[in-house]
Amino acid sequence: MESISAKDVPVLVVDDDEGLLLSIKATLISSGLPEPALVSDSRRVIDLLRQHRYRLVLLDLMMPHMGGMEVLQLIREEFPDTDCVIVSAMDDVPTAVAAMSSGAIDYLVKPLNSERLVALVSSHLERYRFRDELARVGRKKIFANLKNPDAFSRIIAEDESMALVFHQVEAVAGTDYSVVINGESGTGKEMIARVIHQLSHRAKAPFYAVNMASFSKTLFEDEFFGHAKGAYTDAGAERRGFFEAANGGTLFLDEITELDPSLQAKLLRVIEEREFYRLGSTEIRNVDVRIIAATNRDIPDEILKGRFRADLFYRINTYNIKIPPLRERTSDILPLARFFLKLHGEANHKKVDDLAPDLAERLLNHPFPGNVRELENMMAAAVLLEKGKTLTLTAARSLLPYEGPERRRSVELLTLEELERRHIERVLEVTGGNRPRAARILGINVSTIYRKLEKLNLSDKSDGST
Repeated sequence: MESISAKDVPVLVVDDDEGLLLSIKATLISSGLPEPALVSDSRRVIDLLRQHRYRLVLLDLMMPHMGGMEVLQLIREEFPDTDCVIVSAMDDVPTAVAAMSSGAIDYLVKPLNSERLVALVSSHLERYRFRDELARVGRKKIFANLKNPDAFSRIIAEDESMALVFHQVEAVAGTDYSVVINGESGTGKEMIARVIHQLSHRAKAPFYAVNMASFSKTLFEDEFFGHAKGAYTDAGAERRGFFEAANGGTLFLDEITELDPSLQAKLLRVIEEREFYRLGSTEIRNVDVRIIAATNRDIPDEILKGRFRADLFYRINTYNIKIPPLRERTSDILPLARFFLKLHGEANHKKVDDLAPDLAERLLNHPFPGNVRELENMMAAAVLLEKGKTLTLTAARSLLPYEGPERRRSVELLTLEELERRHIERVLEVTGGNRPRAARILGINVSTIYRKLEKLNLSDKSDGST
């Protein structure tokens, strides 16, 4: 079977099952998406890509003649800008991880979930539409094209990569899709989640943000599902959990990958069934909650290592938003620094008007492992030390790694990991080894700094937190 439109269409679906091809076509068209091109012979894919400008290719994993992984490799070599998704009846974690490691942007399991299929195609077509629009109208206009610019007023952003994030937020906010927000610590994942909630039909219902790293096995069920009176010794009254409290609204699960694997199955069941029992109760309680999850880790890698359930990931990852780290959106560094300078200057009754040029230069070249949160804490600390009306490099020097002329050549050759290591060492030195204080300056939480210390072999440093 081969169904190729005379005009260029953005999506190509490749599968030897003609019934599935027609089903995918009907699903996409009924959702208002462009009609996809269809082909059942995988050997035709490369020739078709040479003739047409397909943005997204859905590839069946097991096909005669050429399997999906083989076709994926050929596409990545000749058409690196074309996104590919592997589709398979095998709900197999190593295969899914191998596909994404080979360049696939996602992995869909048959029978296909229509909601997730539509969300995935919409998301990737939106990215391409944004890039085309950016090339056509320029950076400033792309921010002006937002439908709800006021919703983003608390987020300082001028870099075009954040404009893409904002447009993705607007695209998904009006749906009930579950969303996973990826980004390093301190990039503003919770702020983005709050905007999604604010722009949704659930805006008047509650929004609860929960840090998953803070729950032990003993506390999880009580905190999320609540308990009945007398459920245990100290349960003197009934209590609602987070799911009931957020009913009708949004539950933001921050650091979702920190949740113990033994508890992930309990979370998955509630998300799938939309019902649960309070501790000590046999009464089923129904719940209508939108899930937005966030992580600073590579979830496919966590799945491969057995630390995160693949079925939970596929359930919550209907739509994915990636927030770039601050070092990749340098156009935002100085506007953010000036915003925080004004904010903390006013809070401390100090009139510090601007950044000294040498400080601005150093900020632009700083890797910011703690991202926006680190920058804010850096500005807050420097304002306290500044005695003049311009924030100088001297006031912020203790918070920035040294990059004098005699060291500049070697610094430029350092890896990001080594820069991070040296900066963390410097902050620990300034704080006298006080890890909680160092975490605040770096803009990360305490559990993250302990993890980084272990990863960077700095765990033998004195704690100094007492």
